[in-house]
Order: sequence, then C-alpha cells, then structure tokens
Amino acid sequence: MKITLLDDDSIRLEPTPGALTIEALSPDQSYSPFHMLGSSLATCTFSVLHSWASHARLDPDGLAIEVSWTFAEDPHRVAGVRMHIDWPELPAERVNAAKRVAEMCPIHHTLLANTPVEMSTGAR
Repeated sequence: MKITLLDDDSIRLEPTPGALTIEALSPDQSYSPFHMLGSSLATCTFSVLHSWASHARLDPDGLAIEVSWTFAEDPHRVAGVRMHIDWPELPAERVNAAKRVAEMCPIHHTLLANTPVEMSTGAR
C-alpha cells in the first residue's frame, strides 16, 4: 500500500505491491499526526472494503481511499473529516452497499463515538 500526502489536510491510500510506503508531493511535507489519523481511517476502510469485495466477487484492484479534514482552533484539532472512496470498477448497483460496508470500519465508529482519552503521567 502507498499513502500519499496530498496536502497538510489530506492523504490518499492506494494499493501497491510490496511494503507500505508513505510519500509526499513536495519535499518539505512531513507525515504529521493528522496525516496518521487520516491514514488510520483510510487503512481501516480499505481493509473492510477489500475483504467485502473478495466475498462479493468484486475486483478491488482499483480501490483507493482519500481522506481530508478541516481544522478548528482553541485548541488546535480536527473539526471534521471527509472520506472519498475512489473505485472506478465498482458496479453502480453496489455503491450503496459499499458505503454501508465502509461505515463498518472500527476507526470510523471510534471517531463517531467521541471516545474519551484518559491520560496519566509519571512511573507506573
């Protein structure tokens, strides 16, 4: 798989042979925690769609996921996420099913659930 940093607020995940690679469109871009968050959602969604495709006898080769986000301030954070499933080979009559399957991604559910985060400091 390859993750491409499209901008400071977007990534694209697409299948490639070999190990996972992370690429940037410009040399001054770095893989930020926000890119990591988008990558986790894209990878999870890709995984559930790829699995479904194999069971539904669909060709997943052209499947790619793009994730973008907007920022909010005070404190600086992600305000919203937008995901695009790019799958040209997907038959039109299977699009709604693919959307339902994509929503089964556990990362998707985690983001929707407003999951609390507990923090501690010091030695355990």
